[in-house]
Formats: sequence, structure tokens, C-alpha cells
Amino acid sequence: MSHFDKHIFFCLNRREDGRASCAEHQAEALQGYAKDRVKALGLSGPGKVRVNKAGCLDRCEHGPVAVVYPEGVWYTFVDKHDIDEIVESHLRDGKVVERLKID
Repeated sequence: MSHFDKHIFFCLNRREDGRASCAEHQAEALQGYAKDRVKALGLSGPGKVRVNKAGCLDRCEHGPVAVVYPEGVWYTFVDKHDIDEIVESHLRDGKVVERLKID
């Protein structure tokens, strides 16, 4: 059994070569917001959800991006409303947010 039920990794990569990167789209601020929301809803801690920072996840063209494991569901997001929906629907209720999902 895993220490956490779910992990959500947020790409915080900043590319220096001019290509698009998640850091250009408020990824760090929204990762922090997600972490705060998970804690506020009582979803954080052992056996629950872990909100992680990640380096390049190599999907910046869809950016910003996050991935939820163990399901392997990839999301894009643009604002706090999107983060609320991912946290409440997927992380809390176990329902994938189809409108934000990327393949």
C-alpha cells in the first residue's frame, strides 16, 4: 500500500530556449493554491493526497499541466476555478474532470 492514495504533480518548468513553458502560466502560484485547497478540505496527509512540485513533465505545449497518479490523468488549467474543480471532483470525489483532461 502506498503512503499516499493520490499524488498530483504540477509542472513548474521554465524553459530558457524560448519554447513555451508551464512557469509562464502561473503554474507555481496555482500549485500553491492547490496545496492550500487540499489542506483546507482535509484531503492532505498519509493515506490521502500529496500535492507535488515537478520539473519538466515534457508536456508544456499543453501548459500549464498537472498529472494525477496513480490514475495517470493529465490536466491543463488556467485559473483557481479550474484548480477547485480538479481538487474537488478528482482528488476528493474520484471523478475525472473531462473538460480539463489532456491526452
